[in-house]
Amino acid sequence: MILNPDELKPIYIQISEWIEGEILNGAFGIDDKVYSQYTLADMFNINPATAAKGLTKLAEEKILYDKRGLGKFVTNEAKAIIVHKRKNQNLKSMMENIVREAERLGINEEELIALLRTVKAGSKEDEQ
Repeated sequence: MILNPDELKPIYIQISEWIEGEILNGAFGIDDKVYSQYTLADMFNINPATAAKGLTKLAEEKILYDKRGLGKFVTNEAKAIIVHKRKNQNLKSMMENIVREAERLGINEEELIALLRTVKAGSKEDEQ
């Protein structure tokens, strides 16, 4: 992943979302230690305090927990929390935008669902 300093999202949010993605992809499992703030700072050429802020955000959301002196680790509930959060924030927001655009274009519900099925089928083919 490459961080984008020009993006509207702060760098620490980009870091936290990247770690969430790594958890969802299985790079980090339950009770696995995640990268330290210093490792993240080296990986992405950022200030360690910025990396720490991203890790702290995940700890506040109960995605990571702290083992004093050892670092941050993935909680049992991490994956479920991330899925719930992304589904209810990101995906819902994207869908609201899609529905508004479909309404502007005069696309009815059946056409929209058919388009979704086509896109989903295409993404499954891309995975194979």
